[in-house]
Amino acid sequence: MRTVLVLNSTYEPLNVCSARRALVLLLKEKAEVVESSAAVYHSEHSALALPHVIRLRSYVYVPRRNGARLTRRAVFARDRHRCQYCGSDRHLTVDHVVPRSKGGGDTWDNVVTSCAACNRKKGDRLLHHVGFHLPRAPRPPEAAAFVYLHVDRVHDSWLPYLSFAS
Repeated sequence: MRTVLVLNSTYEPLNVCSARRALVLLLKEKAEVVESSAAVYHSEHSALALPHVIRLRSYVYVPRRNGARLTRRAVFARDRHRCQYCGSDRHLTVDHVVPRSKGGGDTWDNVVTSCAACNRKKGDRLLHHVGFHLPRAPRPPEAAAFVYLHVDRVHDSWLPYLSFAS
């Protein structure tokens, strides 16, 4: 099943949908093609290029009360499936920057992706006691991070619309 990136009218990533759903939105003139592929869908009377990215014609308000829900998958997506201490992409776990035993909580600014080896090395100590440092301070994810939750592979044409602030 091919997937299509859906952008709000302001070019903010909203979600990912099937190619079939994207074609329905295009045919109903609720969306327009931003990036298309060489693949073509044929009907009896017409042929439509398969889109990679579509943009809704009217703005859709997306309420984000209290930010996004904190889950393992969401933390991994925010951190691009990389250990925030060594950069590894294997045996990933979630680590509390300030351990819970030292008063740290389950919040976006205290939880990062860590490989199992770094998590064991750090244990319940603070970063400076182990010699670790974070490349950037953890924070709640941007809306685009959740696109990564719904797909196995991100098409190259999506990358300009999914840019992350470093």
